[in-house]
Amino acid sequence: MYVRLEKLRQSFKGELDAILITRPENQRYLSGFRGGEGALLITQEKALVLTDFRYYDQVAEEAPDFELVKVEDRDSQALKRCLKELEVKALGFESTHLPFAQYQEWKKATRGTKWIPTRDMVENLRLIKDDQELAKMKKAIAIADTACDYIRGFIEPGMPETQVAWELEVHMRTHGAEGVAFSTIVAAGPNGAKPHAVPEDRQIKEGEPIVMDMGARLDGYHSDLTRTVCLGEPHARLQEIYDIVLQAQLAAEEGAKPGMTGQEVDALARAVIVEAGYGKQFGHGLGHGVGLAVHEGPKLGCQSREPLKPGMLCTIEPGIYLTDWGGVRIEDIVLFTSEGVEVLSRARKELRTR
Repeated sequence: MYVRLEKLRQSFKGELDAILITRPENQRYLSGFRGGEGALLITQEKALVLTDFRYYDQVAEEAPDFELVKVEDRDSQALKRCLKELEVKALGFESTHLPFAQYQEWKKATRGTKWIPTRDMVENLRLIKDDQELAKMKKAIAIADTACDYIRGFIEPGMPETQVAWELEVHMRTHGAEGVAFSTIVAAGPNGAKPHAVPEDRQIKEGEPIVMDMGARLDGYHSDLTRTVCLGEPHARLQEIYDIVLQAQLAAEEGAKPGMTGQEVDALARAVIVEAGYGKQFGHGLGHGVGLAVHEGPKLGCQSREPLKPGMLCTIEPGIYLTDWGGVRIEDIVLFTSEGVEVLSRARKELRTR
């Protein structure tokens, strides 16, 4: 945690007297505190956690390097006292997270302090994962991989999507996950045309695409995995589209290199789908970063111009979606290395379940 704090301090030295951290993932990254209620106040010399009675013991256990500021009345008054004591004149805050009403209340209570909006100061530190983070991510990825491979032998024709989604979640929770990373998606047939479909009671049929998007959460870190499968013999069109999507994914995974932009990596996969005539049916970016948040930087998409660096984790998830027919998406998590990418997701990719 000390190294992370020092990097943050260097990023605002000479510009801010302190920075206020309110995003829960950023609080955990910097301090270890998992409560999410309250705020971190960081100066060049001090690191404080402001929170209420519910979290006093938790802060002591999880953030021993931080000083606890007990909020016993209004949080705005506790913050006012801290800023006065620390002589903070220029305070940075997380402009993309702090709610406007909260900002107004705190700013009013701390007249004499200039509130300066910041953007992605901690998120930029989180872009490159350290060895400890990678170890946690690999465990979370393995849990989802195992659940996905297990479900292939579980699904039967006539099962509702909701049953399959629940079985995936149970398997992850009973095999090491502290929870699921997000609401599990199981979308069969026409439902698969919705990239973020919600599982329904619709019964799964043979021969149709079944899109399954799942993830495990372990020690705060999230995995994200999608596979598309089929019960029995796939229809000819399904096999054709599946092969196109798989080819697109492999093109990106084999061609991605550090130094490329997210836009350039996206183009590797998109070119395959466009050439096959389905460009308009691939309407989202190729991927996103993943870690303490399911969706974080860096982004792989048509507007992503930042260079990719070793140590970054991204999903690579091309897809094709056809209204009233269904969809195909295949998603891996990859680690950017000094030479290319290492594919961390190991779940099987055969279209047929068995």
